[in-house]
Amino acid sequence: MLDKLLSKLERKWGRYAIRNLMSIILVGMVVIYCFDIIIRFNPNAVASVSSLFDFNLAKIKAGQIWRVFTFVFLPPNVEILFAVFEFYMIWLFGVGLERKWGSFKFNVFFFTGMLSTAIVGWIVGQATNTFMLTSMFLAFAILFPDFEMLLFFIIPIKIKWLGWLTGAGLIFWFIIGSWVSRFLILASFANLLLFFGGDCFGSIYYRIRKQYYKFRRSRIKRK
Repeated sequence: MLDKLLSKLERKWGRYAIRNLMSIILVGMVVIYCFDIIIRFNPNAVASVSSLFDFNLAKIKAGQIWRVFTFVFLPPNVEILFAVFEFYMIWLFGVGLERKWGSFKFNVFFFTGMLSTAIVGWIVGQATNTFMLTSMFLAFAILFPDFEMLLFFIIPIKIKWLGWLTGAGLIFWFIIGSWVSRFLILASFANLLLFFGGDCFGSIYYRIRKQYYKFRRSRIKRK
């Protein structure tokens, strides 16, 4: 049903889709990350470039409305070696999903996660792109479970195992984290629910139905 709706919308609005969306986002991340590194060497610096683009509700209400959107460009707060690896993964998963779905459907997936995160951020007072990017990774793992990548450019591993580990980590964080984290996790995965929820619930329904009829047949045989 979703595929039919998206296909219909794509025929009408597909020409407005942003091509190579993840590459554009990634360029923004790399630029901000590089400026942050440069600023670290300035002893008189009082703020990072990242702080100009993060989701800060007080500053948004004061008129800095761009923060509602620009938080998606924030780079990972890690050292250069790990940042390069994360940039590579963001590019890999984003490009992979866009090639699989096409630009329009990938735009819908990405902006659904961004919009739901921004809405919850407005309610709870803060937002991050971390869980959004994680949802993109999980979507890639669902669609390409046997895709093999080099972890840290060295260790070969199938993406589905990383997906299971990531999912388990999110469940653990959801349990022990604050209510703010819980709401942000749920918001960031609105796109996964939209794109894969029907198949997931359908699979659960099929399994339950199969077990039910198996149980009925066993009772009939006993009689």
